[in-house]
Amino acid sequence: MTASTTRTTGADDLPDGAALPVADPATTRRAARRLIRLDGRAFALMLALNALAAGAGLVGPWLLGRIVDTVRNGGGVRTVDRLALVILVCALAQLLLARYARYVGHRFGERTVARVREQYVDRALALPAAAVERAGTGDLTARGTTDVTSVARTLRDAAPEVFIAAAQALFLLGAVVVLDPLLGLCGLGLLSGLLAVRWYLRRAHTAYLAEGAATSALAELLAATAAGARTVEALGLHERRTAASERAIERCRRTRTRTLFLRSVLLPAVEVSYVIPVVGVLLVGGALHGRDGISLGVVVSAALYLRQLSEPMATILLWIEQLQSSGAAFARVEGLGRTPAATKAVPHQSAAPSPALPTDDRIDVTAVHYAYDNGAAGRGPDGDSAPDPAPDRDVLHGVDLTIRPGERIALVGPSGAGKSTLGRLLAGIDAPRSGSVTVGRVPIAELDPEVLRRQVVLVTQEHHVFLGTVRDNLRIAAPDADDTALRAALAAVGAEWAEELPAGLDTELGAGGHRPDGTQSQQLALARVVLADPHTLILDEATALLDPRTARHTERALAAVLKGRTVIAIAHRLHTAHDADRVAVMEGGRLTELGTHDDLVATDGAYAALWRSWHG
Repeated sequence: MTASTTRTTGADDLPDGAALPVADPATTRRAARRLIRLDGRAFALMLALNALAAGAGLVGPWLLGRIVDTVRNGGGVRTVDRLALVILVCALAQLLLARYARYVGHRFGERTVARVREQYVDRALALPAAAVERAGTGDLTARGTTDVTSVARTLRDAAPEVFIAAAQALFLLGAVVVLDPLLGLCGLGLLSGLLAVRWYLRRAHTAYLAEGAATSALAELLAATAAGARTVEALGLHERRTAASERAIERCRRTRTRTLFLRSVLLPAVEVSYVIPVVGVLLVGGALHGRDGISLGVVVSAALYLRQLSEPMATILLWIEQLQSSGAAFARVEGLGRTPAATKAVPHQSAAPSPALPTDDRIDVTAVHYAYDNGAAGRGPDGDSAPDPAPDRDVLHGVDLTIRPGERIALVGPSGAGKSTLGRLLAGIDAPRSGSVTVGRVPIAELDPEVLRRQVVLVTQEHHVFLGTVRDNLRIAAPDADDTALRAALAAVGAEWAEELPAGLDTELGAGGHRPDGTQSQQLALARVVLADPHTLILDEATALLDPRTARHTERALAAVLKGRTVIAIAHRLHTAHDADRVAVMEGGRLTELGTHDDLVATDGAYAALWRSWHG
């Protein structure tokens, strides 16, 4: 049974969406500063343009106050016209500066989000397979789609708008203080709105993180149910999966209701705060003007300045919710870099000392014990921390095995004997609870992913065909391979059908093109392995989806191609064991027999019984 099927048919535990790390606020701030430094000139230009646009916007209300005083003092029409012309020119300058500031800001945002996406892909590809399996594809997918999109929207739209609005607000408040310090105190009425903002900010980050986690959990559950629909139907798990889905949906509803409540408190409070300063200026300014303490033009200018504050404050308020949501999303995206393997893939980060490299190709399994933890990422079925695995829960018990370079060895045994588990340890996907699995006297699980992929490759019955041509699918494993090498790899796995396609290697695969069946998809996956040219290959029922005749042909072709390389085959079809140099028999998590096919048949033990059963 594949890993995805196991997740579908297991207990109805829901991933909490946080199996992958979430960056803390300090780490998130450092990451944001690093992104700004990478495009610092554009960021500085955006700030300068916003400041100039805000400065140009201050001229209009001030000159309007001058016009009021000029008319009141009996000034001429020519003076009023001249001041009005200056207001028009400044308004036009503000429009052009603000437009160019948005243009620069959007370009900055697009370049920065491109870096975020590229970094996310690098980190995701560097994740250990075990970490991805424990977290579930839902969390990884939600971070790479919903969260990255939220960050992109903020960088492209929200950040420039907020910078412009913040600059305008500061300049407007400063202008009121310059006109009259006493009237400037009326701007303190905005503090009532700031109190509501502070209340909101203290709660919003946690609330949006919880909403993102709930979304990831729901995505993982739906993906697992859809992928294992046939298993759910066959085992009658409809009610359990429906109940699990309802719990996940209810959790999403609760988290989204919480963020909605926070917004429902914030928005009215800030809206009221816009009116208070204007009312204060009119009352105080009117009183001062009645005592000849201030001119009417100053009162008008101050009132207009504070009235104009509503627009930038409304902009900030409009985007503040998006900033909180995207801040939580960025913490989840950046959290991917908190895993040890992903950290190595991120540039501009101090690298750990390079681990030792294997001295040769020999693989040693020594006194290995292994137990699967209960739940994702060390969590139990209910999301609580699971205790360390106990020895009596081991699925492998003291396994010892040495695999010589260039040897072809077959792992056989009944279902549940521990064959695939041992294969995962040999591939470095998991590490043993005790004992060691080494290649060239270096623990496999501690190898850098790039080094590991050159040493050991695990091929399972799971496969994937990517959108694109046949050539594109094959060159994933060897970008520099020419057509001759691609055709040789296809021939090696018995995929002669590729030459019969309408456009050959240029035939599009997937929707709108050729739709490969299960056999063809698996042959494409095996051809990629041939092109990758691994040093050691672990075949975990890699030909299970092929019909017996095609599987036999493919295995013989692979044997010819991989001659001189180490091949570890895990299969129920015992003709694979017949062709192997040695056969390792697993029973109940223990290695019970080891030897050549002929020797084990002559011994008349467990393998001989399997062989007789295989042949009827």
